Amino acid sequence: MSAPPEEFLNHIQGEWVRSRAGRTFDSLNPHDTRETVGRFQASGPADAEAAVAAASAAFEGWRATPIGKRAKVLQDAASYLETHAARFAEELTREEGKSVALARDEFMRSAQTLRFYAVEGQTLGGETYPQDDPLMTVYSQREPLGVVTVIAPWNFPVSIPARKIAPALITGNTVVFKPSSDAPLSGLRLAEALVQAGLPKGVLNFITGRAGDVGPVITTSEAVRAISFTGSTAAGEAIHRTVHLTTRLQMELGGKNPLIVMDDADLDQAVDLAVKGGFSLSGQACTGTSRVIVLRAVKEEFTRKLVARVQQLRIGSGLTPGMDLGPLATAKQLETVLSYLAIGRQEARLLCGGERLTAEPYAHGYYVSPAVFDEVAPEARIAREEIFGPVIAVLEADGYADAIAKANDTRYGLSAAIATRNPRVMHDFAQQIQAGTVKINRTTTGNLVNAPFGGIKQSSTSTFRESGRAGLEFFTQIKTIYRGV
Repeated sequence: MSAPPEEFLNHIQGEWVRSRAGRTFDSLNPHDTRETVGRFQASGPADAEAAVAAASAAFEGWRATPIGKRAKVLQDAASYLETHAARFAEELTREEGKSVALARDEFMRSAQTLRFYAVEGQTLGGETYPQDDPLMTVYSQREPLGVVTVIAPWNFPVSIPARKIAPALITGNTVVFKPSSDAPLSGLRLAEALVQAGLPKGVLNFITGRAGDVGPVITTSEAVRAISFTGSTAAGEAIHRTVHLTTRLQMELGGKNPLIVMDDADLDQAVDLAVKGGFSLSGQACTGTSRVIVLRAVKEEFTRKLVARVQQLRIGSGLTPGMDLGPLATAKQLETVLSYLAIGRQEARLLCGGERLTAEPYAHGYYVSPAVFDEVAPEARIAREEIFGPVIAVLEADGYADAIAKANDTRYGLSAAIATRNPRVMHDFAQQIQAGTVKINRTTTGNLVNAPFGGIKQSSTSTFRESGRAGLEFFTQIKTIYRGV
């Protein structure tokens, strides 16, 4: 008989504790669902209330902590992640499916994020304002908000919460952190790093469980002053409708990101951009390339090259070196992707892929072969709805004006890219594309730690950006002081 899986706990008020509800859930390996990666707390409202109360009680002490000490916590946590990156990366691959190389890069990038905010956070201050009274000084100062809630997704379960939690902590806020139930262990390792680095009790509280069980408490509590959420547009809209007037929101939501291929593009490079943008992480990236809009003059040649490249992609366990795609992360995601593949077969022409892989070594995993659809109409569902899987829809355009119109014909506006050699087209695209992240001869995926990230339209609440110096502003409020003598 095999040993029971390791049980992992919540972290509330400085203690690792079991859920008050007395329930747990298991996290399974998407490559082989016979393996349980870990057992986690199925928290309920009482756990969420305890986490919020602990963060609220710890706020005054943490905001009064010298910023140099706050920065040292982030630096030490970064060192902890770097030291354990190899082991944590293997865990991330086993619970989410991405390659172990990408998983290690994610932990190292998260450490870099912590270090960035440890330094950049110490430069964020107020201003002094000129005025006519020689006996008065007018200045502003930035203050923390209070308790903030961080809700993170499963596709980047370390780097996304890191870029939310680090600026929150360095600016003096306390945090309630709920990771996705589909990749909770990696989020726990981030919390563990910060706890090991010496965070005082209650400053960071970590709880796992279903959004329906804990979400209402950690989003609607009057003590929660801000929410930073990454997930689906539907979930973001649900949160947006229920929060208090004074609760600040930062949301990064869905995407239907286009790559335009111009007739002067290097087609081999364009294919590389499409494949890396569309199929990295098995298409499970909010900035992933899901629409490729190709000018008619080069569409046949581009599509032929694209299909040939996709058919060569290697599919398998993220722990096996050299694999290009791993499994989908969850049974729910597999079901969603398969349903869209069925829809796509009715709407367009399937050029390759799109099959559920069930033979060994895929028999016990969530595997789908990467798919390319051609002859996709702009109104097709596979051209308009977020699939979040290894599916690319190819659309034809008459020229640049038609291509930019089709690229903008979406409710989303997260990321967009173009492949071209023409400097004027590059300039026009940067001005005319409706997206918060614009790439020229680069993939739609990826963003820098030190540059702002976010979308427009229904890809975001269009309030505050994440990452970079802009990421600090969300977690602070401005107070203006008029001081006379």
